[in-house]
Amino acid sequence: MNNARNAVGWFEIYVQDMERAKAFYEKTFEVKLEPLPSPIVKMVAFPMQPDKPGCPGALVKMEGFESGGNSTIVYFSSADCAIESARAAKSGGKVFKEKFSIGEYGFISLVNDTEGNLIGLHSLK
Repeated sequence: MNNARNAVGWFEIYVQDMERAKAFYEKTFEVKLEPLPSPIVKMVAFPMQPDKPGCPGALVKMEGFESGGNSTIVYFSSADCAIESARAAKSGGKVFKEKFSIGEYGFISLVNDTEGNLIGLHSLK
């Protein structure tokens, strides 16, 4: 692997109800998701900032691919993961594990989105 790149280049979170999921992520992270044209699936993308660290991604609705029950966790960076955890709960999600320390690497919390997907929230404080 080329060390000049981030290990993750893209992420997709599969959903059943795009409008419900879009509203959840927009409210939880206070961002605007935009439609991403695709001939096969319905997609809305998180804000993409090529000059910033991290990787871009999208919510995806694809026939035959169910949401929830996945074994992959996408971690979203934040200033304080407790804030997004609280927003997630107010936006229709459920807190799976409240903010806890991971030692020198900061803190994480885990929440389920409105589609049953488990996502992680990470912060340094």
